Amino acid sequence: MLVLNKPAGLAVMGERHETDLVRLAAEAGETLYPAHRIDKVTSGAVLLAKDLRLHGDLTRQFSKRTVDKVYLAITRSAGLPSRGTIELPLSVGRKNRVRIAASRESIAFDATRSCWFIPPGAEFQEVRTYPSVTTFLRVSGDGQHTLLAVHPVTGRRHQIRVHLAWTGHPIEGDPLFSRAGGKAARGTGAAGGGTRTLLHSWRLGFAAAWAGGARIRAEAPPGADFWAPLGGPPGLPDWDTASAALAPASPAARP
Repeated sequence: MLVLNKPAGLAVMGERHETDLVRLAAEAGETLYPAHRIDKVTSGAVLLAKDLRLHGDLTRQFSKRTVDKVYLAITRSAGLPSRGTIELPLSVGRKNRVRIAASRESIAFDATRSCWFIPPGAEFQEVRTYPSVTTFLRVSGDGQHTLLAVHPVTGRRHQIRVHLAWTGHPIEGDPLFSRAGGKAARGTGAAGGGTRTLLHSWRLGFAAAWAGGARIRAEAPPGADFWAPLGGPPGLPDWDTASAALAPASPAARP
């Protein structure tokens, strides 16, 4: 098993015309089996198996949503609540783009729960939709940017990026939602100038079948390019504090 801190601008696998993480490993004589993927523009922790016998168990943990996943995101906005939940279903639109499965105007916000949701009857009926839940904890901000710890409860493709953008809080440098980001946001993310997508896979917690099911916690610190808009890293919540704050509400606790 291996956890790598992937740089922004490098795909985990599946690249046709450029290199990727799996191909780089193969060129160095190492065979790696990704247990999951993060977007090419996203940096941070990626879990890979070095032994194919362990790969199936790791991928099942992701599919069953028993892996603890926490991302760091810097939004190009302010005014977010200290904690929040985004319960917006996703669908796939034109050109295979992920979007909210409803009109932007139908998105509602419940201030008592700090929750964004789609009212009954407003969700698209003519396309396949995917229930999607994201929770977040506001860590810090400077009036123009907000640093969030984010938990993608359902782990859909582009979920964090779409959820934050459609609630009015796009991630800084995201090429899907930033005209200013453009081609620069697809690059490797050199520090200075905000030329990368400021989304980072920060923490992964999973069971180690080879160690009797013991729980492993892995953390990948962001590089200086991630912190550039904030002038440096602030104090970050410890593992247990963040996990408790990001735990989704039980169905019984929802109205």
